[in-house]
Amino acid sequence: MNGIQKMTVKDLVRGGIVAAVYALLTIFLAPISSGLVQCRVSEALCVLPYFTFSAVPGLFIGCLAANLLTGAPVWDVLFGSLATLFAAYVTYAMRNRAPKYLAPLPPVICNAVVVGALLVYVYGVDVSYPVAAAYVGAGELIACYALGLPLLLALERYKEKLF
Repeated sequence: MNGIQKMTVKDLVRGGIVAAVYALLTIFLAPISSGLVQCRVSEALCVLPYFTFSAVPGLFIGCLAANLLTGAPVWDVLFGSLATLFAAYVTYAMRNRAPKYLAPLPPVICNAVVVGALLVYVYGVDVSYPVAAAYVGAGELIACYALGLPLLLALERYKEKLF
């Protein structure tokens, strides 16, 4: 079954759980989830599209909710959430075409590029764009590789039961 064409109630529930966990982690850890030096722990969940398409909209909605509830400017809500959606879809699309250790890479790259730009051009952070992108990318590397890749490896054992 192609997840894009038909989503079951189980898929919708799974996506809703992903959205809720993403939003709650981001809000609960708000002091380290935003800003120039950030490590959004919830981004570890961005490996979930490796297993299921339902994580793609779940991550988008979770990011959108977290950005709205933490008072982010409209451009951050829009483009930051779309960066997460794009990264999640790329992770889903590459799941059968690339080694699993590359699954955390799309969110690292997308968020470094997009959130780095938002920090400089929306928030007016007083650093150059490459510096902002590098800071965001470093935080994403921690969240997606130090936390997300072990999560992926742990879930892989139970993927038949969970996904």
